[in-house]
Amino acid sequence: MVERIVILAGGVGGAKLVQGFTDSCAPERLAVIGNVADDWEFHGLWVSPDIDTVTYTLAGLIDETKGWGVRDESFRALEVLNRLGKDTWMQLGDQDLGLHIYRTERRKKGERPSLIARDIATRLGVRVPILLPTDDPVHTKVQTPDGWLAFQEYFVRERCKPAVYDVRFDGAESASATPEALSALGAADLIVIAPSNPVVSIAPILAVPGIRRAIERSKALRVAVSPIVGGRTIKGPAADMMRTMGQSPDVAGVAAHYRGLIDAFVIDREDRDHAASLTRDDLAVWVEDSVMRTRDDKQRLAERILRRATMEGRKRGAA
Repeated sequence: MVERIVILAGGVGGAKLVQGFTDSCAPERLAVIGNVADDWEFHGLWVSPDIDTVTYTLAGLIDETKGWGVRDESFRALEVLNRLGKDTWMQLGDQDLGLHIYRTERRKKGERPSLIARDIATRLGVRVPILLPTDDPVHTKVQTPDGWLAFQEYFVRERCKPAVYDVRFDGAESASATPEALSALGAADLIVIAPSNPVVSIAPILAVPGIRRAIERSKALRVAVSPIVGGRTIKGPAADMMRTMGQSPDVAGVAAHYRGLIDAFVIDREDRDHAASLTRDDLAVWVEDSVMRTRDDKQRLAERILRRATMEGRKRGAA
């Protein structure tokens, strides 16, 4: 029986799978480790896009059309800032700004970001623990023809248009993993890497010292879900980034990112012809309907992963 599940998740794609698991499991069986390397300061406020996307999704507040932010949002504060001559390319709605004010006030008091994220989730009615990989600042930077950009500059301001030649995670080498994240990984029966961008959503989590090692040493079944289907990213720039960085922009390229870290790899039926070439003695390939367009799709994929993980656990036990 798979009792304790930890999901590594970035933003939209990660949040979808997390929601699928919350519809399939009791919340006490789950924990989510989110990406904090997209965090950045805007208008004096600390914004944590990926953590907030997961939080809003599980709280039932997410704008499902956009995949981020709060539904029925207004942008009157941003309109004022724009009139005052401030750059407003980062679309922060009025409700969203309220959360960022709350977070920033507590951070300025020296409180742990992990505790702030926990309290935000709890107050919004989220019962699944949303854990930070580190309480230290880590920032993703991407190298483009115009130099190094902060991830939000590339992703939002430039709309992912520049080619990306390299990626770095400033601060990761000196960061410390949170005890909550390490404890969750140590107790897990199943570790799932969600279909988030392996280059800029999952890699910064793994770059925090201690996180990758904890997964490598874990006795849990470790599964990754490909965010690329048929050579295309379901949402976001993963395939384009991998291509310009000289990596294979397909399921083979995603599998290469996680080599030595996972026991099973979930690919979509559209990529089933790749299954034989991906399968190795140390890697099982599970072919599923992995595109999550509806809430039922999300739950169905989570349940299929759980079913396969349970079967694999029985095989391990028999061995």
